Amino acid sequence: MTNVSFKKFRIETYKPGKSTIKSFKKVIKLSANESALGMSPRVKKVISNKNFKFFRYPDGKSKRLREQISKKFKCEIDKIICGAGSDEIIQMLCQLFIRPKDEVIVPQYSFLMYRIYAKTVDANVIFAKEKKFKISISEIIKKVTKKTKIVFLANPNNPTGTYLTKFELLELRKKLRKNILLVVDDAYAEYMKNQDYKSGLELFRNKNNVFILRTFSKIYGLSSLRIGWGYGSKKIIDALNIIKPPFNVNEVAQKAAIESLKDNKFISRSIKHNVVYANKLKIFLNKYNIRSNEVSANFLLLNFAKCKLKATTFYKKLKKRGIILRSTEDGYKIKNMLRLTIGSKSDNLKFMKLVENIFNK
Repeated sequence: MTNVSFKKFRIETYKPGKSTIKSFKKVIKLSANESALGMSPRVKKVISNKNFKFFRYPDGKSKRLREQISKKFKCEIDKIICGAGSDEIIQMLCQLFIRPKDEVIVPQYSFLMYRIYAKTVDANVIFAKEKKFKISISEIIKKVTKKTKIVFLANPNNPTGTYLTKFELLELRKKLRKNILLVVDDAYAEYMKNQDYKSGLELFRNKNNVFILRTFSKIYGLSSLRIGWGYGSKKIIDALNIIKPPFNVNEVAQKAAIESLKDNKFISRSIKHNVVYANKLKIFLNKYNIRSNEVSANFLLLNFAKCKLKATTFYKKLKKRGIILRSTEDGYKIKNMLRLTIGSKSDNLKFMKLVENIFNK
């Protein structure tokens, strides 16, 4: 009998934040950096429309959505591409730029899909050390060789919650060789109110050797619909459109994304909620010697080095009470830490109450 052969990847599978607990019908999921307030009322209205023609293919170019993105962010429509989540665009970038044995640099603790997609096209993934869980420009530059093709980073970074300032990001681009593509993932940009921060889109919208990633999965609350977008030079976008699946973004996702961009009031409310509760949770957890990063995105990286409980113990105790946080040992290899998503008001209050119970026993 002849067996068909296939490539074998030495890749650790991406493990998303857990969402279920046995014996609990309803859990408080603070493990996946999802929107605390869900989605805009405008989106709820449009997706309840019974006139969707599901037997028709969606617009393969996402034209109306790209028009809305262009209007909202003051960027050129021909430099925008939409994907089934920004991770599909990461995959396409790797397919477009990488030849076997080319090198891709990623920060030591960074979104796992950068390394996974790079490895699927036989790239050598090079890890740049971080300093106190912050991306280090000097460490990235140290790792550059003649084989380097792409540098991937998220700013602010996931899972650490730290970020590069405007000047640090500009310095990185300046120090990199001009023919290296810098990919800046702006997944959490909308949450950032820090004075020394600027998004990749704001800094590099006219740069041909920088590519920007954006998502509707975070502040816009459309995680389940799988939709994101990328912004880069017209040459790169034209090349990506050649390899892009023909109908990669479904009609419901496109219409929901359009409406979410129009709802400035909802976005402002989401940002305010995040700032208020991220600071509350940071101060609250500090009482129990659980330290965390400066407030930036919609999550905190919790450090248990000075706490009387270990991260694994804390995780298990919360899980027994129906609350799930994100283990940072899976994939990221960060020990004695957990990632906490900023939840809704009721979720945050319940979390704090249960933490008090755990420590006051």
